[in-house]
Amino acid sequence: MNHSSSSNTASADKTVSPIAIKVIMIDLDGTLLDTAEDLALSANLMLKDLGMPEQSTATIRSYIGKGIQKLVKRTLTGQLDAEPDAALFGKALPIYEQHYANNLSVNTRPYPGVVDGIQALQQAGYRLACITNKAEAFTIPLLQATGLFEKFEIVLSGDSLPKKKPDPMPLIHICKHFDAQPHEVLLIGDSLNDAIAAKAAGCHVFCVPYGYNEGRDVYELDCDAIVDTLLDASKLVKRVA
Repeated sequence: MNHSSSSNTASADKTVSPIAIKVIMIDLDGTLLDTAEDLALSANLMLKDLGMPEQSTATIRSYIGKGIQKLVKRTLTGQLDAEPDAALFGKALPIYEQHYANNLSVNTRPYPGVVDGIQALQQAGYRLACITNKAEAFTIPLLQATGLFEKFEIVLSGDSLPKKKPDPMPLIHICKHFDAQPHEVLLIGDSLNDAIAAKAAGCHVFCVPYGYNEGRDVYELDCDAIVDTLLDASKLVKRVA
């Protein structure tokens, strides 16, 4: 099937029979929670403090996906891979972090289907983990504020281990934590980062089409399925003991 980049309907563009899984890892920004407005609000407050022009939420949304340091660099330069002046970045980062700490959950909410999807996965007996590149100082309060923290047996943030996605290290850590083989583990995410990390770790990966993915079309990603919601994802897996 062909999908245009504007497609946000229908389920997977690859038909899959249910995958045998025992552990499900779920990404945070763009998968569980719609954090873009608060990330953008904090970025614009930072720019204002620095005497720089503000940017649209849509533009800042395209900067999301590789953690807050990268988001700040992209906001300062207006480019995905450029390096800002080191002194400016050194000044900007703590300003951003303070604003984000103050505005973590002003507009942030779970996406449709997230709460129902997690409930369905829990009732089916899957072990659940949250795996994100967001720093723990923001991850834990955000999960608590949105009522999702207690849903996960383990939460791995971007600074929990020496390496983060797209490196497979956090995914392999989760596999060992649950004594599961990589092929028994599924990552649900929204970006190239997630797809690369899952493939490198030997895990399955589903992608949602509503997330960030740095402005790229999710249908270009190498994943096992595109799922409209976490509830849809629950229907494409079967639990192994």
